[in-house]
Amino acid sequence: MNSEYHFKFEDLTVYQRAMEFAEIVNGMVKKFPKEERFELSSQFMRAADSIALNIAEGSSDTDAQFHNYLGNAWHSTHECVSCSSKARLRKYITFEEDEENRRILTELSKMITTLRKRISSRIKKKRNK
Repeated sequence: MNSEYHFKFEDLTVYQRAMEFAEIVNGMVKKFPKEERFELSSQFMRAADSIALNIAEGSSDTDAQFHNYLGNAWHSTHECVSCSSKARLRKYITFEEDEENRRILTELSKMITTLRKRISSRIKKKRNK
């Protein structure tokens, strides 16, 4: 269902993929033991949500600020790698699930890095004018 109220950042593929990944994680952590609810489950969901949230929040600011927010999103992808590894080591998810998480996170990291480079170029052009 499409809303009649649309925000520009929602068109970014990296934002859309980040939203999808967060929903994957949300479903995945439901299988974790109850004692992890306020521990690894919570940390994994917050880190996964943080990727899209930082993209959305930074997109409405200056290029320099957006660049910084994208850096935060990039760091969150790496936090998710660690959370996924912990979940696999604790046998909450399978090796295959961890590999799929890593594939998606690698894709997101590359997309964020590419967007940061593009924004960095715009910042440099503005400085040189």
